[in-house]
Amino acid sequence: MQKITSGIELKDAIRLLEEKQAVQELVLKKEFFKVVESIKPGNILKNSFSHMVSSPYLIRNILSATTGLAAGYLSNKTFVGISANLLNNLLGKLLQAGITALNSRNPETFKSHNRLFQWRAFSKRKALS
Repeated sequence: MQKITSGIELKDAIRLLEEKQAVQELVLKKEFFKVVESIKPGNILKNSFSHMVSSPYLIRNILSATTGLAAGYLSNKTFVGISANLLNNLLGKLLQAGITALNSRNPETFKSHNRLFQWRAFSKRKALS
């Protein structure tokens, strides 16, 4: 900063500093209101949801979970069928839980086995037709 030698220079320096202070005050107020808006519960939920939806792994995780649940359910229904036997129902539920857990840990293995199973099933149907 330069040395101020006269009253006019002092008044100019004070005016410049007051203008700078006014601008900084406006910026600070804008930032304060942005923070107040961002901490409202509705905005927190909305921002969290938008971050969650924009995640690139979300759809893959949902598909993995869905295929795991479907594979477990289908294996249960295939193994147990419509049985009233308590032991068969228990074994079916355990099988369903195990297959669902395995698929959630390693979905790629199940995808490759599923493709192989579908290929074999559909190729046999075509051969029989």
